[in-house]
Amino acid sequence: MAWSSALGIPNDTVQVFVWLWLGTIAWDVEAPARHHLRFLRDWSLPMLGLVVYFYSRGLTDELGLPVHWTMPIRVDEWLGGGTTPTEHLQAAWCGRPCLRAASPSWYDVVLTTVYASHFLVGLSLAAVLWVRDRAAWARWMRRYLMICFGALVVYVLYPMAPPWMASREGLMGEVTRLTGRGWDDLGIGRLDLVLQGVGNPVAAMPSLHAGIAFLVAVHAVQRLGSPWRWLLLGYPALMSLALVYFAEHYVVDIVAGAVLALAVVALAAMWERRPGVGPEQVGTVRE
Repeated sequence: MAWSSALGIPNDTVQVFVWLWLGTIAWDVEAPARHHLRFLRDWSLPMLGLVVYFYSRGLTDELGLPVHWTMPIRVDEWLGGGTTPTEHLQAAWCGRPCLRAASPSWYDVVLTTVYASHFLVGLSLAAVLWVRDRAAWARWMRRYLMICFGALVVYVLYPMAPPWMASREGLMGEVTRLTGRGWDDLGIGRLDLVLQGVGNPVAAMPSLHAGIAFLVAVHAVQRLGSPWRWLLLGYPALMSLALVYFAEHYVVDIVAGAVLALAVVALAAMWERRPGVGPEQVGTVRE
């Protein structure tokens, strides 16, 4: 709580990694030091890969490829009957004009919390699996890295502007970027300690926020046996709602994120079922 109050909710991979390492130490504080150092050993390559992903994502807008603007607008207008779903949602829930400085409603708080969970949920799931089942941890990290780098390929080849940017350029109806507004009155912020300033505003297609939310839900549904597990599909549904309402993504971006997540699930499963792939290659981490 002191960290969150002073610095904000973790918003980059390295800060989340430190949180999770400290969390595993607190979970089993009496374990020998070599157990806690094993966390650093096991996680070092995945974390290096994610740092490479984040910096590569931030450099893609320097390649000079043309930014795509109109395709997603036309698709979303078709879906919304002539008006994009973002415009519909902001008119109904935020008002006209929609002002970021206006007092947030309860659903702004809920959706901001869901949006911010993107930076914690995937890696927190990995930490739980690392403590409980190293093979399951390795399988999950494989999928997590696959979806990140799969999205990176599309960001490089197909840079696309999000709704808030298109609106600012006058290419669609007026919408406001509302991301984080729900926490304004709560005094909660988010901070990049290491990757601050590394980003790409035209890395919108596919939505990785939506993609990872779908990946988490599908992975959990596959692993759990309770009939209540299907309720987990509400997580990507709420994430998708937040992304569209906040003007961060078009609906078509979210569909692309969901398709990418399903492709990752299928490809990872195919790789793990290959003849001759032993348990250690599927995911067993040796002690």
